Amino acid sequence: MKTIVIRNAAIVDGTADRAADRVDVLLADGFVAEVGERLKAPADARIFDAAGRFVMPGLIDCHVHVVAVKGNLAANAELPNTLVALHAANTMRGMLSRGFTTVRDMGGADQGLVDAVEHGLIEGPRLVICGKALSQTGGHADFRHNHNQRPADYYLDQLGALGRICDGEPEVRRAAREELKAGARFVKVMGSGGISSPTDPIDAVAFSLPELQAVVQEAAHRHTYVAAHLYTDEAISRALEAGVRSIEHGNHITPATAKRARKSGAVLVPTNITYAALAREGAEHGMPAASLEKIDFVLTAGLTALETLREARVTMGYGSDLLGGMHEYQAQEFELRGRVLPAHEVIRSATVDAARVLQLEERVGIIAPGAFADVIVIDGDPLKDLSILADPKRIRTIIKGGRVVKEPPRCPSSRL
Repeated sequence: MKTIVIRNAAIVDGTADRAADRVDVLLADGFVAEVGERLKAPADARIFDAAGRFVMPGLIDCHVHVVAVKGNLAANAELPNTLVALHAANTMRGMLSRGFTTVRDMGGADQGLVDAVEHGLIEGPRLVICGKALSQTGGHADFRHNHNQRPADYYLDQLGALGRICDGEPEVRRAAREELKAGARFVKVMGSGGISSPTDPIDAVAFSLPELQAVVQEAAHRHTYVAAHLYTDEAISRALEAGVRSIEHGNHITPATAKRARKSGAVLVPTNITYAALAREGAEHGMPAASLEKIDFVLTAGLTALETLREARVTMGYGSDLLGGMHEYQAQEFELRGRVLPAHEVIRSATVDAARVLQLEERVGIIAPGAFADVIVIDGDPLKDLSILADPKRIRTIIKGGRVVKEPPRCPSSRL
């Protein structure tokens, strides 16, 4: 792997409301080796000049579903595994092209997809997976319609099924253990109703407190954590009581519960862009009418939750949660959050704070010695205009793990 030196890098990572003073960045063996002024470049290094542009750590999306080929997740679960895998490869390639070099899959992706990326068989971001999300019968990952009497175990071998069904403490313990054994880096539970599932009201709570506590215990035994799909304040409160660390969505969280989350050390991943996209295009991507009717319950509440969480100083990670053909809107979450939050805090949610959500501090989300050599170079200052990050043409260069995966066509080798 060729050594790379980036000259004149004005680094924007969200830790300040202005770009840092320009420095040089040395990338070697897939990692950031050195950051400083006027670094000496090895004789065989590839030299880039970022003067006039801005340099960022590779972006992190804390909530994706790379196997979500269709907006109708029941239909998605019926697709052949080979077809889902090929679609997932295309989806991940698109994520990387938008500057996302690390993503956390929140239900569906398996170790095979992780290995395919790591071995260079497909091009995509670094994958952090939970395997299949855990759902109670009739919960958010149970996509069987009322008339579907197929056994739940049928979907265990379906790559397009985002979750698995388990009921009672023995079953949830076994399910958690099986997912961790299969390569999961954390465990995901469906702790409330959801939009895309056919038989659970969105304000329903899911799993008993002892069931949730059992999953948290199993994760702790493997020195990892539990993330939970949650919308209502009631469901969030129960999850916090059980010891859940990562709250997904959290649209209806109250100020009191947000303060409790902060005190417990929990993190939260809002996903507002998916509701906006579903409201616009969900029907044409196959989402059933019954699911579309649920969107209003979370759409406007999501932006209000951002203010509540900021006031309580809860760490927020960047999340998109898009389905099917709507993955292309992944970076528009930046603009949505920018309506409520300062630009540097929005950026930080996809860099430093996202790394904390993934428990990958000092590895991703920063440009510092020891971190993965994940770097993007953009035209324009995102601190002044967040829409830049949603324009692929403005993301001029993408480096993942020390390998240049995107650069301008016919660009002189001395320029980024």
